[in-house]
Amino acid sequence: MKTAAAHRESAAGQRHARSERLIAILGFVSAVGALLFFAWIAEEMLEGDTAQFDSQVTSVVHAHSTDRLTTIMRSLTFFGSSVVMTPLSILTLAVCYIKREFHALKMLAADFAGALVLEAVLKSAFHRARPVPFFDIPTPTSYSFPSGHALFSFCFFAGLAVVISPRLARPMAKITVWFAALLLIFGIGFSRIYLGVHYPSDVLAGYAAGFVWMATLNFVHQLHRRNVKREWTLA
Repeated sequence: MKTAAAHRESAAGQRHARSERLIAILGFVSAVGALLFFAWIAEEMLEGDTAQFDSQVTSVVHAHSTDRLTTIMRSLTFFGSSVVMTPLSILTLAVCYIKREFHALKMLAADFAGALVLEAVLKSAFHRARPVPFFDIPTPTSYSFPSGHALFSFCFFAGLAVVISPRLARPMAKITVWFAALLLIFGIGFSRIYLGVHYPSDVLAGYAAGFVWMATLNFVHQLHRRNVKREWTLA
């Protein structure tokens, strides 16, 4: 006959299982939603229907430019460049390896590598020319759609938040980590519009592509965990 403690443990296990299923479903739905959003932006861009939106947003942003803000935006866009993000990514993976956090290492390695591949494939597929930058900034040589800064910064900082936040006990610490991650993601993407090196639709598409990739990784991870648990139960 089961004790009260056993009943509570069983009920807690069932709630945890339902929670995991819900997370997996939400991850799948989120990935599909972001994919549809990306497809819609891409179609509108190819048909030239984003031109008015891009022009209006860029004009409003540029109209509020100041010397101090320009300095901040230059710093943010440099921080989101491959010159900085590549060493940061390697350092992050090295720290995971040294600390023997192999689960985090695999997740982040897949996250970073997938973001790089996705950026290269999508830019080559759409071949969108760059806008004319502001502030005498040289026009980047790569294609414009989607924004690589937006895509990779989303995957990098959101990936770190996903790995770090569950290890924090205090709710406020979790909120702080996510707030910092979102602030950097938004700041880097906004800097690309402010400096005129990307259209606003490029940045939105970069965020959407990054979200698709991260949501897909999360969905695959949840399925893998459920399969492992099922195998252990059957064994």
